[in-house]
Amino acid sequence: MPVPTTLEVESTLTDRYQTTVPEPVRRALRLGKRDKIHYTIRPSGEVVLTRAETPKGDDPVLGQFLSFLVRDIASHPERLQAVDVGLVQRLQSLVGGIEVDLDVALSADNE
Repeated sequence: MPVPTTLEVESTLTDRYQTTVPEPVRRALRLGKRDKIHYTIRPSGEVVLTRAETPKGDDPVLGQFLSFLVRDIASHPERLQAVDVGLVQRLQSLVGGIEVDLDVALSADNE
């Protein structure tokens, strides 16, 4: 059975302590844009990078959709359009006066 080869790569820190994650590392960790990296610092000083787990409350499909929107807006800003004043007025007439507390948990009926 062949012994796995250890691959070593480096990157450089900028003046702001930022770096680009090298492509072999991104591939090994299956990292994509906006993914998070988890660092484990061992007592020996060794640092282990792993792909951070997505919190249970995060919706990966919604995250992918929002990433798509960011890319699309950046690539095609000419597609952005102002919201029509009539639509804003119509929406306000439908929901005007309704107070919403985004920190309150939904009831079982509203989940």
